[in-house]
Amino acid sequence: MNNTNQPQAVKSARLLLFAFLAFSCGQSQVSAAPARPNIILILADDLGYGDVQCYNPQRGKIPTPNLDQLASQGMRFTDAHTSSGVCSPTRYTLLTGRYHWRTSLQAGIVGYLGRPLIAPDRLTLAGLLKQHGYRTAAIGKWHLGWDWAITPAQRPLFAGFGGKAGGGGEVTTSVSDAHRAAWKEVYAKPIGGGPITRGFDTYFGTDVPNWPPYCFIENDRTVGTPTELLAPARLAKNQASIQGPALKDWALETILPALTDRACAVIERGAKQAEPFFLYMPLTSPHTPLAVNKEWQGKSGLGDYADLVMETDATVGRVLAALEKSGAADKTLVIFTSDNGCAPYIGVKEMEAKGHFPSGPLRGYKADAWEGGHRVPFIVRWPGVVKPGSRCDQLVMQADFMATFADVLGTKLPPTAGEDSFSLLPLLRGEDKVIREHAISHGSSGLASLRQGQWKFIAGPAGGGFGGVAAPKDNSPRAQLYDLATDLGETKNLAAEKPELVAELTAVMDKLVSEGRSTPGAKQANDVPVNWKRFLTADPANKKAQPKKAKE
Repeated sequence: MNNTNQPQAVKSARLLLFAFLAFSCGQSQVSAAPARPNIILILADDLGYGDVQCYNPQRGKIPTPNLDQLASQGMRFTDAHTSSGVCSPTRYTLLTGRYHWRTSLQAGIVGYLGRPLIAPDRLTLAGLLKQHGYRTAAIGKWHLGWDWAITPAQRPLFAGFGGKAGGGGEVTTSVSDAHRAAWKEVYAKPIGGGPITRGFDTYFGTDVPNWPPYCFIENDRTVGTPTELLAPARLAKNQASIQGPALKDWALETILPALTDRACAVIERGAKQAEPFFLYMPLTSPHTPLAVNKEWQGKSGLGDYADLVMETDATVGRVLAALEKSGAADKTLVIFTSDNGCAPYIGVKEMEAKGHFPSGPLRGYKADAWEGGHRVPFIVRWPGVVKPGSRCDQLVMQADFMATFADVLGTKLPPTAGEDSFSLLPLLRGEDKVIREHAISHGSSGLASLRQGQWKFIAGPAGGGFGGVAAPKDNSPRAQLYDLATDLGETKNLAAEKPELVAELTAVMDKLVSEGRSTPGAKQANDVPVNWKRFLTADPANKKAQPKKAKE
């Protein structure tokens, strides 16, 4: 057909149609979620909000070029939170989409030799993705409990050796034949209740790098049999915390490079397979042990912790480089975040004196219910979906991964999964809208804080972290109320001025607790009764109300 003989109106209509179709195709390439992308979720340990340069350009002195580049390639969230200021509860919430305080973990962390916190029938991110054909791998720090094959009679042979936590007192330097016999027997058996029983096909890590056993664990077995006690010198200067069984000549510095090697291998292998892969990489750093490898020692000029932050940034760079080399980067969703704020005991005041503030503009540090305890870096890169160099100021939580992944897969969660999870997908696609009305984060003592819009309500005095929950010295109320829109540093407690708002937020908290969920759906049961008001009336001298002092 000769187009020159067509009427002008027809030709114009065709041109408009072609333009529309071209525009629509272009739009779909930008905003449509690819079917079943690979997913890499990297969780740093104790990395503060202000430790990443792009989050703290004025008062951050640690170079983090790889994380800054990742942010420039994706979306940086500025109001992202963990469910707790410490490790285990955050990990539970991240992997299940359910607040940790709905379980038996009402304060503190899963202790040394603690039982599994995630119930066997609880759906995890890995379990969800596995249902949809993903290969799933966890590499790094688990710290959610195991079913060690240790009898009650054997238990004393695995603990009580001294150290900064889990025993205290003078460090033991020698052990008996009975100790070694028990270790040989137990470490030869499979370890139940770990990652490969909670949705992961494979696992490699150290569980808790500064706690025994000082060896790697692969799937459900120790790699080698610990026969010695860790060298006492490795329990000083923010290294290991608990003395206990170790491989001969175990070196703490080897942990992070080994995890990185394994992660790169998973990516290389996964990129060649037909099925998509999910890599959950909970790093052991920059948490203690501050075992910095020679290449990074002294690089920051701010001390061991800052050096380890730089090494952690380089680790992320290695993982991303492996992804790029594999050819799978364009079809991979990458998430980077941290489990809580920077630990105050690693030399925070010395760093601040040199101009580096690990919590940035926020009050508090690791373990606190104040923002510095649980507001964390949160970066998402997803080629073709997330606009490079974008920023989102909406309130989000790590609990939201469960609903987000389900949304990406086009599936619905059952009523008993992701009870506190909201999908981030609209935000990732560029919409600027409220996806969650509330967010609940706890201090290590169990002190609860509730966000509702600009308002932050803390159900007790002080930060509820390592500083405790002692009552204020003046006559101010035990509760705290802050307007984060005008007072991000939580400097002015408005609870006495706005009792009606305190009452309203108290009622909201009551409802979120009693319903067993914060998302729409059928009411669910908490695992145990939740007494979230205990610090509003508790006697500060009551030791049961105080946080555990043991450090991870």
